[in-house]
Amino acid sequence: MAGQHRVVEVHPGKEAVVDFDPGLTFECVDDCTWCCHHGVLLYEPDLLELAGCASLSDSTTAFRGEDFVRQESKDRDDHVDEDGQACYFLRDDGLCALHAEHDWKPARCSVFPLHVTVEDGSATARADGDIHVSVREQAHEHCDGLGVSERRVVDNLAAFLPAVLWDLDDPETRRQL
Repeated sequence: MAGQHRVVEVHPGKEAVVDFDPGLTFECVDDCTWCCHHGVLLYEPDLLELAGCASLSDSTTAFRGEDFVRQESKDRDDHVDEDGQACYFLRDDGLCALHAEHDWKPARCSVFPLHVTVEDGSATARADGDIHVSVREQAHEHCDGLGVSERRVVDNLAAFLPAVLWDLDDPETRRQL
């Protein structure tokens, strides 16, 4: 889809510019926790929701003025970062405690394996820019769920892109802990 962009209505009145092959499929697969070794950025609505699920003092950390789910050492050999760290909520069975026990996950987790940017020349002027959605470069190498199902990403964007992203000044997902 090089050079082509497709505008898709994700939620009523909320559109995104899709910058990936519309035939791309994705489905989470068992034992693939690659996304769980990234620091999880928490947008303000996520932080408020998380407070109802877990102790914020135990599970979060602040870095450069932003809140993240903290990482901790895990007894796993796979899908942890180079220091053996992974998301605080990654359970020993490879499941997310937030998703499994509370049927909820932060917006940043919903977005994986996608990448969200605002393209308008200014990272903080969301109202003036379009939300662009692409596939994370590293996902092609590390994410086992790409191309394994019939579930087309472009047809299921509402599951990947929570409506809250359009309410944020900067929904950029590349920021990391």
